[in-house]
Amino acid sequence: MREDKNSKTSQNQNEKGQLQKKPWFWPAVYAGGALMLAGMLLGYNSLVSKVEEAPSSDVAEVDSGPVVETNARAETMKYPFKEADLNKVQVLQEFYEVEANAESREKALMVFNQTFTTSSGISLGMNGEEFEVLAAMSGKVKEVKLDAFTGNKIIIEHPNGMETHYSSVKDIVVKEGDEVTQGQALAKATDNEWNQAAGVHLHFEVLENGKYMNPKKLLGF
Repeated sequence: MREDKNSKTSQNQNEKGQLQKKPWFWPAVYAGGALMLAGMLLGYNSLVSKVEEAPSSDVAEVDSGPVVETNARAETMKYPFKEADLNKVQVLQEFYEVEANAESREKALMVFNQTFTTSSGISLGMNGEEFEVLAAMSGKVKEVKLDAFTGNKIIIEHPNGMETHYSSVKDIVVKEGDEVTQGQALAKATDNEWNQAAGVHLHFEVLENGKYMNPKKLLGF
């Protein structure tokens, strides 16, 4: 039995040696190896190209969003009324500034029951007539305060961190949470008991980071 196994092993080795001596054997081996390597490279390149292509669509989707935000932040404030009525508008009460001249400071005082209060905005009138109040900038309605005595108020917050307040208004057409665009109608100017001296007017206030600003410095009155 051992002799049979030995004879078969030596026979296989002889056949293998004879096969390797064939002139076509080694070229065939090299060609097969080259084909396998080429197939592996093609598969790898296909996988890499798919991975590289995938993030490009994600980047495009992410970049498309902030454009709107950037435009909103760059929006310039406009008048809280129709620009065509600019020549009719009168500044009834000024924004109170300590460094202003005596006349301006006096015009920025509001009186009720012999008590003086400084104005944190400007009061605008049109010869005692009612007029449409518009959003000075695009934003979101933060709050609508209803108070017949001091005058109803609309507060709008804007993407640039500012707030605009519209007081002494009636016929309000927006509510808390509404998104408004610049120039959109909000309400109508009216009078109130607390500031009777101003008559029909809009009290317009502007805040930046919680600090009151003079609206006249932002608008061309």
